[in-house]
Amino acid sequence: MTARELSLPSAQATQELRDKYTAAGQGQVFKFYDALSDADKSSLFAQLAIFDPTYINTIAAKAIAPPQPEAGASAQPTLEPLPDAATASILDSKPEDIDRWYADGLDLIAANKVGVVLMAGGQGTRLGSSAPKGCFNIGLPSEKSLFQIQAERIRKVEELAASKAGLSTGAVTVPWYVMTSGPTRGPTEQYFKEQGYFGLKPENVVIFEQGVLPCISNDGKILLESKSKVAVAPDGNGGIYNALVESGVLDDMKKRGIEHIHAYCVDNCLVKVADPVFIGFSAAANVDIATKVVRKRNATESVGLIVCKNGRPDVVEYSEIEPATAAEEDRKQPGVLRFRAANIVNHYYSFRFLESIPQWVKTLPHHVARKKIPYVDLESGETVKPAKPNGIKLEQFVFDVFPMLDMSKFACMEVRREDEFSPLKNARGTGEDDPDTSKYDIMAQGKRWVQAAGATVVSVDPKDGVEVSPLRSYGGEGLEGVAGKTITCPAVINRD
Repeated sequence: MTARELSLPSAQATQELRDKYTAAGQGQVFKFYDALSDADKSSLFAQLAIFDPTYINTIAAKAIAPPQPEAGASAQPTLEPLPDAATASILDSKPEDIDRWYADGLDLIAANKVGVVLMAGGQGTRLGSSAPKGCFNIGLPSEKSLFQIQAERIRKVEELAASKAGLSTGAVTVPWYVMTSGPTRGPTEQYFKEQGYFGLKPENVVIFEQGVLPCISNDGKILLESKSKVAVAPDGNGGIYNALVESGVLDDMKKRGIEHIHAYCVDNCLVKVADPVFIGFSAAANVDIATKVVRKRNATESVGLIVCKNGRPDVVEYSEIEPATAAEEDRKQPGVLRFRAANIVNHYYSFRFLESIPQWVKTLPHHVARKKIPYVDLESGETVKPAKPNGIKLEQFVFDVFPMLDMSKFACMEVRREDEFSPLKNARGTGEDDPDTSKYDIMAQGKRWVQAAGATVVSVDPKDGVEVSPLRSYGGEGLEGVAGKTITCPAVINRD
């Protein structure tokens, strides 16, 4: 509904909301209200009605001045790698274990008990694009976007599960819940419609929006972006939990009988969407949350790590670990780092756990990001674009929930970086985590697959590879037809 379609609030409703903000010390948001047009009054009222100013004050105060440890408590947390009982690694697990997890995962998918949540709120600004990041074309010969690659992986895993169970493909559904931000929701919905949902049924692609929080000045006041609009920012990837409830996604999952959920970020071009091995492993472990990690490249790589912190699962930033600790080697595996589980924001959740979100979501911490936030000067009414950070944005992290769990309800699976993790963060030409590295990693993976299937690969440029359509192969299977053939790179292997 647009501002012009909103009805003008009554004088009583306006006064009640004004009193609520004034009582919380945030009455400045009504500074220009009386002089606004009816449309702008309606718009500002609707925006302010979303927030509870007392709650905003509380979370801002906690974020700016986090609670200090109790007297006598150690300020230094105890950090340990996750216990062996909570971990598995594709790098050294027994083939029969991996095969069992894969089979179990396909069975759960075939029973329509698996759903996928995609975190896709980011724009491609750093990539030189104003479109949602999922729309970005990384330069593959097929020119497929990130959204298309991931949609086709869903279609393929549905086919694999249906085939194993002796069902028709249409009998198996992995619903795709796509979380956008305010700016990306409209363009994402339009893009999916224009592309025919990439062959998925529209009713099985649920696009929803993460929440926002007001931007706060350094002295704790809610900032106005204009006379008729509060300055807001997305509430971080940790906003996924509240958004699942508020959007009705959890209700939809319940109606469908979903029991196992895979959640991941849009910018990873190698992500195995609804990975049967991961689903099967997590379900067999009977955990509420599991996470995929890749092995840290070296002691100084700037990545967050999955650890056991004060006896609970958690994520610590590389800056929180002493260099000597970061360099420690695993006694059981010489030459391998003791703290090596690099976080790639790739998670499993049991539905029973997500159902409990309303019980704990408001207890999760908020984090401060100090930013330059354009605002309206309350005296002059002029817009000010600050030259240095003048306020804070409040955000939550998706892993803030980990420490809530007992270690027995948490598990971690180490996967091969070259097969499952290639993030798109930087502009082309950066040389790291950019469109060229994303393209290369997909083409290199396809090259390994066809070689393993018995093909001979020739290329002039060693960087050239093979793009294997996800509709042809999900994880290297189904390529028997290339055995004995010579493939000249760059090449594309399509479904047929």
